[in-house]
Amino acid sequence: MKTDSANQPTARDHAALRNALLKLTATHKAVCTAVTVVVAMAWYWLVVRLVAFGQGIDYSGLEALGGAATGMLKRYNPFFWWALAALCTLIIAYFLVSFVRGSRRRVNARMVSAEVISGLTAQLSDPAKTVLRWVWDDTRFPITVGDLQQTARELRSGRAAKIQLAQAHQALLTP
Repeated sequence: MKTDSANQPTARDHAALRNALLKLTATHKAVCTAVTVVVAMAWYWLVVRLVAFGQGIDYSGLEALGGAATGMLKRYNPFFWWALAALCTLIIAYFLVSFVRGSRRRVNARMVSAEVISGLTAQLSDPAKTVLRWVWDDTRFPITVGDLQQTARELRSGRAAKIQLAQAHQALLTP
């Protein structure tokens, strides 16, 4: 697949898209990072307290169960509390990942203002604009942050050259 390098996106295109996306998603990234850090710190504090509570349990009041049962409870006590901590960690991680994914979906669906698109298209080369038009397939709806992210991915994967080759194929097959 040989293409003309003058008709390919430039490093400036990648930088313009990266900067626009950074401005559009910076708040989302900061909020998700802050929430993750706060939840991790709070959970660490709670795990330490939970394990300390488990170590402080006194089974001497259960002598009626017998010495073997009390010995077994004392022997397996730390494993129980660490297993409970691990289970709660998985549940909290599940909810945290769900929060981040939901937040990312909302950001990807956010519409981009005309001013941002105007500034971006002034910086993009013609091949990069072609890729943006290719990604933005339904022009009845405004361009979203997700469209810009997909444009950046497609530019990195060589979509401009593929579009150019498809146009050459179409020209050859048109009577």
